[in-house]
Amino acid sequence: MSILSGLRQPQKHYGITSAISLAPPREIDHQYTNKLCDAMKPFGVFEDEEELNHRLAVLGKLNNFVKEWIAEISELKNLPPSAISCVGGKIFTFGSYRLGVHTKGADIDALCVAPRHVERSDFFQSFFEKFKQHEEIKDLRAVEDAFVPVIKFKFDGIEIDLLFARLALQSIPDNLDLRGDSILRNLDIRCIRSLNGCRVTDEILYLVPNKENFRLTLRAIKLWAKRRGIYSNMLGFLGGVSWAMLVARTCQLYPNAVAATLVHKFFLVFSKWEWPNPVLLKQPEDSNLNLPVWDPRVNPSDRYHLMPIITPAYPQQNSTYNVSTSTRTIMSEEFKYGLSVTDEILQGKAEWSKLFEPPNFFQKYKHYIVLTASASTEENHLEWIGLVESKIRVLVGNLERNEYITLAHVNPQSFPGNDFVSMWFIGIIFKKVENAESVNIDLTYDIQSFTDTVYRQANNINMLKDGMKIEATHVKKKQLHQYLPPELVQKKKRSIAELNRSSNGGSSKRISLDSSHLDSSRDTDSGTPFTSPASKPSKPTSDTEDRYDAPLDFYSYSMIFNKASECVVIHNVCFLPQRLPSMELPDASSPLPASNSCRVVKNSIKLALNRHK
Repeated sequence: MSILSGLRQPQKHYGITSAISLAPPREIDHQYTNKLCDAMKPFGVFEDEEELNHRLAVLGKLNNFVKEWIAEISELKNLPPSAISCVGGKIFTFGSYRLGVHTKGADIDALCVAPRHVERSDFFQSFFEKFKQHEEIKDLRAVEDAFVPVIKFKFDGIEIDLLFARLALQSIPDNLDLRGDSILRNLDIRCIRSLNGCRVTDEILYLVPNKENFRLTLRAIKLWAKRRGIYSNMLGFLGGVSWAMLVARTCQLYPNAVAATLVHKFFLVFSKWEWPNPVLLKQPEDSNLNLPVWDPRVNPSDRYHLMPIITPAYPQQNSTYNVSTSTRTIMSEEFKYGLSVTDEILQGKAEWSKLFEPPNFFQKYKHYIVLTASASTEENHLEWIGLVESKIRVLVGNLERNEYITLAHVNPQSFPGNDFVSMWFIGIIFKKVENAESVNIDLTYDIQSFTDTVYRQANNINMLKDGMKIEATHVKKKQLHQYLPPELVQKKKRSIAELNRSSNGGSSKRISLDSSHLDSSRDTDSGTPFTSPASKPSKPTSDTEDRYDAPLDFYSYSMIFNKASECVVIHNVCFLPQRLPSMELPDASSPLPASNSCRVVKNSIKLALNRHK
């Protein structure tokens, strides 16, 4: 009787609901999984043994360095020798490396955990200074005033982002587990934020039934998302942790499935998901620590989240706060397309390579907004485009709230222009206006409120420097060749085989195959740059100074494109610091830059769309 009861014992339950299927994998499922691995290899998603061992060695050195530094600080603070000998300290990892899905060249997200007598100021002062002297450390920089403060550096060639958390403990043992909620007691908010990455990552791994199947599936989904242009938390798509949670939920629903089946089930589940119902890996728990958590019953603002995916570690948060109406629509379409492709693959009608074919973004829309950010030096340019990119979702939100716009689709990849210029492209779908010969559409305020937001932020953090400019220009599909290389705007898609050949050639123009672009553990995912084409756009170039030498206070330029069905009138206006009255600007409490050395680019875009039956 005991033997029979043992045989009938149900499988461990994962997640907030029971599994959809407990079916074990068939032989053909293993074969499809092997083919999936083969299809991913050309994209550099698997790290070789040598690089993996190098990472382990670097992390070991970093861990020893931290222990040594904490011992030195403890001695300076007059701790007794007996306490110093066991004070400890430890490096934890999180993100793609901790999940086991990092790729060639990806960075490592790490956390330095210290005992209670080590202050945050010690980390950013004495640790930073001690680190400076280390011969294997390059590109060392501290970002102390960030939302999550960080020290960034290269350690023997490996990029590392190092956070800091001080626990309310006398010592930090090597076997410390960060998953318990009690560890958050009596910590300041910066330490709680710093711990969050590790706690979420560890909880995800704990909540999946088979870690290896989860990892291989996540590698495939991350590669697919990047290839399809929907991997960027910053721009309103999903970042690494969100994709990991969606894959983890799929694994919970199909606990015995292998990767090929899980990829297919991933698309099946989320193509039919009824958003904004949240994705949860476990029931949220209240730890009575009075920290803010995602709860639409209590927080009215949480009710407006469009695609909530809730982190499993306390304090639970929505990892997809940036998702907009447009980005959710685009991702929903991609889930459906992924389902149709994986249906074909598992029916033997297509190969896995088809899943990773990129869409032709530049053939998809009739209208585009080209957003250009420029600066006068390389250092200023890197700083400036980081800020501009972080605010592009504000522009997308402005555009999709326009009554005449159905969808605003930003391509996460940026492209270089001439001399410290970066460009982003936003595809626009205008609403069809019934019973109207023509409609006038004015995007001026949508663009202007975005540029004001960026300039105000730059001014507030003392970043704004002479030469930092933003411009927005409307172009039609047939004009994109003035901005982009021909291989991007041509109608015919390049095959995966052609892409692989170009990557093997080692050209600097590799199309999205650069491993650091494909699977950087950062969520920003800036695109692989392309060499600027020789032909210049037929628009007033923002990087020349001639336009500012005119005796007038402003320079105006207009272009008119005539077509049988459309007439588009565009005005780009550049002028000196005259601004809109502050009451017309968002967040008017923060002043706009008023220095005469800052030339602010204003944009006016007006379209007259004529529709003939």
